[in-house]
Amino acid sequence: MENYTYNSMTLQLEGLKVTKDSVYPVFFSLLASYIVIMVLNVGILVLIFIDKNLHQPMYLLFCNLPVSDIIGGTHVLPRLISDILLPPSERLISYYECVVQAFTTQFFGTTSHTILMIMAFDRYVAICNPLRYGAIMTNKMVVRLTVSAWGVAAVFVGILLGLTIRLNTCRTLITNPFCDNASLFKLSCESVVINNIYGITYTVVLLASSLSTLFITYTKITLVCLTSKNKSLNSKALKTCSTHLIVYLIMIISGAITITLHRFPQYTDYRKISTIMFVIIPGSLNPIIYGVQSKEMKKFLSQIFVSKKCFSAVKK
Repeated sequence: MENYTYNSMTLQLEGLKVTKDSVYPVFFSLLASYIVIMVLNVGILVLIFIDKNLHQPMYLLFCNLPVSDIIGGTHVLPRLISDILLPPSERLISYYECVVQAFTTQFFGTTSHTILMIMAFDRYVAICNPLRYGAIMTNKMVVRLTVSAWGVAAVFVGILLGLTIRLNTCRTLITNPFCDNASLFKLSCESVVINNIYGITYTVVLLASSLSTLFITYTKITLVCLTSKNKSLNSKALKTCSTHLIVYLIMIISGAITITLHRFPQYTDYRKISTIMFVIIPGSLNPIIYGVQSKEMKKFLSQIFVSKKCFSAVKK
């Protein structure tokens, strides 16, 4: 018979199940992943900040993505890395800290969608209405789009967690490497019908909005490219849109695997790995994909490399 502990302020994280021999390999793998995420994303932000040629709407909107990836990596990996070295019985977290982590988890996932939606709008204006791009994508518009991306996510997730917090808890074990909304409301013995209805609605609205935004903008971009004989425009559209699409597909596939595995309790260990990969894979690949595709970023980095090479030659 299951033991119940009502409204406990201390919860236990199940975390990753690793053997004694694999503790340190897993520890250093996660640590290396976190360092890579931080170095790449902070590096991209610094690069955009110091290079005035990158002070364009496209790159200013892109800044939201590394910020989101930094938040996603920081709220999950440091705690997970420290828990790896502890026995399962000592992986404890307070209820309020768990709520904050759950909010950040859902917030990170939601902003990934909203940010890519506003970036799709930027690409649509740049390619389909290039003559009015400067008039439409002003600094004020960039700020509005950024605030909308983060604000909408905060409202949706705030309601989601609000519905969960109202529930009384009767369990203390979080069957996940970190706290998220699904793991948190599973602690309750009360009816979670409202939570499930809102959660499904929230997920459907978010996915439908992001998919429809991409479908509409990419359809119009494709039509413009097919009717245009401007090779330069078509090349630019292909490069920027393929980059954006790759980033979106990585996020969708990673998220879809996690959501699907939540419905199959027998695959708990695979679900745990997929939730961690949802943080690591996009966070590591996003800055690389945009950095490799961006002509301005590559030019700036090559200038730094050449100047360092010249400085080293002068010193000798």
